[in-house]
Amino acid sequence: MKRKERVRYYHSFDEDFVAAKDQSYRVGEDYQWVRTDRRSRILSALTYAVAFVLSSVGCRIFLRVRFRDRNKLKAVGKTGAFLYANHTQPVGDVFLPALAVVPRRVFVVVSPANLSIPVIGKLLPYLGALPTADSVSGLRKLTQAMEYRLEQKKWIVIYPEAHVWKYYTGIRPFPETAFRFPVKMGKPAYCMTTTYQKRRFGKKPRTVVYLDGPFFADGEGNVRQQTVRLRDQVFACMEQRSRRSNCEYIPYQKI
Repeated sequence: MKRKERVRYYHSFDEDFVAAKDQSYRVGEDYQWVRTDRRSRILSALTYAVAFVLSSVGCRIFLRVRFRDRNKLKAVGKTGAFLYANHTQPVGDVFLPALAVVPRRVFVVVSPANLSIPVIGKLLPYLGALPTADSVSGLRKLTQAMEYRLEQKKWIVIYPEAHVWKYYTGIRPFPETAFRFPVKMGKPAYCMTTTYQKRRFGKKPRTVVYLDGPFFADGEGNVRQQTVRLRDQVFACMEQRSRRSNCEYIPYQKI
């Protein structure tokens, strides 16, 4: 594997290499996870459409994106679904899920710190960002927002690794917490694994994205047991796909 940039050293998988303007930013109790007024709906439709067109061009030019096994998404039919992905691009990960599931629309669970990013942070709610919450009432509202979007046959995107590690080629450990949603809501789960593969010309690798699923809770045991097994299925699949990466543009080394 060729090393193109300096090594990034880390102590644990919880470290941040990409920080927002205000990492401590939190949404208030009055935050609206679902905005149904006419102005918000119009702004959302326009913002999403413009972002989709620009990202279609940008992701193909700068990331050289190619999708594999997109036909597997057809198995979900006309219901909503969850999509789990590894987190390796600070900007690209905002748009890759939308390109993967088109013509469906995605709503992405994000850290509230992203809302503090100048300019873009203000647009994220209209692009479909669903910030996480610390309070019980906030978590309840987030869950209700996901249920609302799933009823509209939309896709909920979750990055269980939580932190962005640019061009990282492995799958970092992630907890089963985020997998309670498809178990309790009875929805299918898919995974999207971003890999980096050598190009004949150029320094940066090609981005090849694999889609897999659907995965379902097996219905055996309690909610936590089903959640753990669902998480294990998705993790195993993503870990296997990640082995398709054959170059290391940014190497990471544990201290």
